[in-house]
Amino acid sequence: MGKVQTFKTEVSQLLDLMINSLYSNKDIFLRELVANAADAIDKARFEGLTNAAHNREWAIRIEPDKDNKTLKIIDNGIGMTEDEVIENIGTIAKSGTKAFLKQLEENKNSDVPELIGQFGVGFYSAFMVADKVEIFTQSYKEDAKAVRWSCDGSPEYEMQELEEKRERGTQIVLHLSDDC
Repeated sequence: MGKVQTFKTEVSQLLDLMINSLYSNKDIFLRELVANAADAIDKARFEGLTNAAHNREWAIRIEPDKDNKTLKIIDNGIGMTEDEVIENIGTIAKSGTKAFLKQLEENKNSDVPELIGQFGVGFYSAFMVADKVEIFTQSYKEDAKAVRWSCDGSPEYEMQELEEKRERGTQIVLHLSDDC
């Protein structure tokens, strides 16, 4: 039997391939980001089944700003901790939804919600229209700090813990490219 080897990858080439080749239509980014927001709300609704404090009026907002060339997608779903951002956004093709569904299946829960994002690549479609993407997120977990994630499409990203608490959920800010 031959020697088992591990694949090696050049992150910048993989990210470039995902941004420029995975989708043929630039408009797909909006569907992907709204689907992620809907999944975050579904996860929060599920938490609300056992803790009424998590229930609220659920919303996804899309806020264009022509003057500043930004587009915001805002949800008041479950939010993310710093570790969850690193795990789910900082790891290409890592799906938080897939992990959530697996955990529910392992717990033999019959109330499994229908969640869309199970491949962990849709978020990166944002870079088809944006030179820079920022995420501001506050987890539903009481002791969690709010965090900011920022990336300009390069293989590196910046994480920052925010001093002030934010409303629970996630805000994605797309700094749109000149041609978008």
